[in-house]
Amino acid sequence: MTVDRSGVVVVGAGIAGMACAVELVRAGVPVEVRERGHVCGGRMASKRFGGRPADIGAAYFTADDPDFTAVVAQWRAAGLVREWTDTFQSYDRDGRRDVPGPMRFAAPRGLRSLVEHLASEVPVTVDRLVLTVEPGPTVDGEPCAAVALAMPGPQAALLLDPALADATGVVQAQGWSPTMAAVLRFPTRRWPDFRGAFVNDHPVLSLVCDDGDRRGDGAPVLVAHTVAEFAAGHLAQPTGAGPAVEQAVRDLLSLPEQAVDVHVHRWTYAKPTVDTAGATHHLDADGIGLAGDAFGKPQVQTAWRSGRDLGRALVARLT
Repeated sequence: MTVDRSGVVVVGAGIAGMACAVELVRAGVPVEVRERGHVCGGRMASKRFGGRPADIGAAYFTADDPDFTAVVAQWRAAGLVREWTDTFQSYDRDGRRDVPGPMRFAAPRGLRSLVEHLASEVPVTVDRLVLTVEPGPTVDGEPCAAVALAMPGPQAALLLDPALADATGVVQAQGWSPTMAAVLRFPTRRWPDFRGAFVNDHPVLSLVCDDGDRRGDGAPVLVAHTVAEFAAGHLAQPTGAGPAVEQAVRDLLSLPEQAVDVHVHRWTYAKPTVDTAGATHHLDADGIGLAGDAFGKPQVQTAWRSGRDLGRALVARLT
C-alpha cells in the first residue's frame, strides 16, 4: 500500500496506536496503521490455549480518567468487559493479606478484543514490517504528512533516522524493564480462593492471576508474571524459564498437582521505568509523534490517553 502524502502512518497496533488512529479517522485525516505482527493488540495480548483465550500481556486495567471511563462504558455495553475485582491479595514473608484497591476490569474474550474493537474504525495492515522512518517524513522511502510511533522507545529507535534528533532523543531517554508471562493450565482448580495476587520480595514472581476467575469461565488456568531480574536472565531462551516459574507458583499456592501445560511469553520491553515529567506524548517539528505508556504510569489507561492526545495534536496540526 502506498502512503498517502496528506495522511498519517501509525506504526504499532496496540491500544495507543489505535487511540491515535481513531482520533484521526473521526477528524477525516487519512491514516494507515501498520503492525508487524499477525494481529492487533500490542501488550494487550491474548493467546488461545485449548480453545480459550488467556491474557499474556496486561493483566487487567483500571479507569479513572473521565474520557477513558466513557470508552470503557462502550466496551461494557458491547459485552466486551466486565468488572472483575477491587481486591487483590499480597504475598510476602509474613504471609498473605487482602489489599483493597480500584476496580479492575477484565475482558471475557481477552484484552486484545478491546483493541480490535477500536480497530473496527481504522484501516489496519498487519504483517507489515516498517524498516525506516526518515526526514520528510518518509516511511520506508514513501512521504507522508506525519508518523506516529506507538511502541516502546527501544523499538522506535531501531526505525528512526538519527537525523530526526528530537524524536531520537526522546526514545533514547526512556528506560524499560522486562518480564515473562507464563500461562499454566492445571488438571483441576486446587488453589486457595483468590483472584489476583501481588508477590513481594520474591526471586521469580511479581504477580499471579486466576485466569479462570478473570475470564469468568472457571477454567483451571493461572497466569504468572515474573520480576524483571528473573526475566532478564531468560530473554534469550524464554521457554527455559517455564519449570522455574511453575515451581514458584506451586510453592506459593501449595499446589499438589503439576501443570499439564506451561507456555512462556517474553516481554523484553514490558514496563517503562523513567518518569516523563508530565508529558502525555511527543510531537516534533519533523512530523514525528511518539505515544504509549512510557508517557506516564505503566497502565492501559495511560497508553490510551497518550495515543488519544497525540491523535488530537496531529489533527490540530494537519487541519
